Amino acid sequence: MSHTIRDIATALGAEAAGNLDLRVTRAAEPQAAGPDDLALAMDPKYAGGLARGKARAALLWQGADWQDLGLEAAIFAPRSRVAMAGLTTMMDPGPDIAAGIHPMTVIDPTARIAEDAAIGPFVVIGAGVTIGPRARIAAQVSIAEGASLGADALILQGARIGARVTIGDRFICQPGAVIGADGFSFVTPERSGVEEIRATLGHREEIRQQSWTRIHSLGAVTIGDDVEIGANACIDRGTIRDTSIGSGSKLDNLVHIGHNVQVGRDCLLCGQVGIAGSSRIGDRVVLAGQCGVNDNIFVGDDVIAGGATKIFTNAPAGRVLLGYPAVKMETQMEINKALRRLPRMAAQLAELQKSVSKP
Repeated sequence: MSHTIRDIATALGAEAAGNLDLRVTRAAEPQAAGPDDLALAMDPKYAGGLARGKARAALLWQGADWQDLGLEAAIFAPRSRVAMAGLTTMMDPGPDIAAGIHPMTVIDPTARIAEDAAIGPFVVIGAGVTIGPRARIAAQVSIAEGASLGADALILQGARIGARVTIGDRFICQPGAVIGADGFSFVTPERSGVEEIRATLGHREEIRQQSWTRIHSLGAVTIGDDVEIGANACIDRGTIRDTSIGSGSKLDNLVHIGHNVQVGRDCLLCGQVGIAGSSRIGDRVVLAGQCGVNDNIFVGDDVIAGGATKIFTNAPAGRVLLGYPAVKMETQMEINKALRRLPRMAAQLAELQKSVSKP
């Protein structure tokens, strides 16, 4: 598949110059680009790569002298990553899932599947499932009883959609994700050591035997529109009410959402984020990689937490957090500076002690 420079510029809403009928087949880094590639050089620091490559056309920074760079055509990106989003959308053919329903599927007769859905081999669809228009489901996916998928869903290889899960339109699910597994919820007949420690913050009167009794998950998972779930992410269903993910939110690979958690709209949860049960996450929250959120707390709208931050208490709206435990980012930076000074301060203190202890 090839595209003209004119078509690409129109799709991106960007200005273009030169031979707008020139066709390109793929995007490439400047130094590796061939004559049929569109070189991506959206910053002046990549200009040298254009000279080493063989591209005739490039996506450039605003104001670039495309002719001086030896190009026949150029597109000018006012905001490089937004241009990348549009370009990659245009050039990505998506997974190869044949139209129709593959004969090697198992579909319960009570399931309702849109006529234009595409379903690959070894897919299992349970009783009462609803699959919306234009859904594409890759091989070895399972969708349990009573689940519902909206229009334009894309479910990739090996994903598991649990019972009664409700998913909105334009959902994307990467391979291996599990949505709607049981929550991790157990109780002891007597007061457990964990409960005692929570109350005393460390003191234990005695250590005694205890056994765990399972609390079953009667709720499900509700997911809004335009949500993406990364590979091997896990979203547990609620105990009574549904676990929920708001419209527009994006979850990276290996994210874990515990039972009863409520995630707001347009959140960005990066790799290995873990949110413990019954916590509430506001709208537009960004949690960088390996962030952790304690159970039964609230993280306000527009909170941003840096990598590996551990949030143990309620976080007010708009707060920028960093550290373990989470504090304001500027406070954590001061803590980091102080920690780096400790060896020098310890040496200075030792010298002072020597001088004071001299007879």
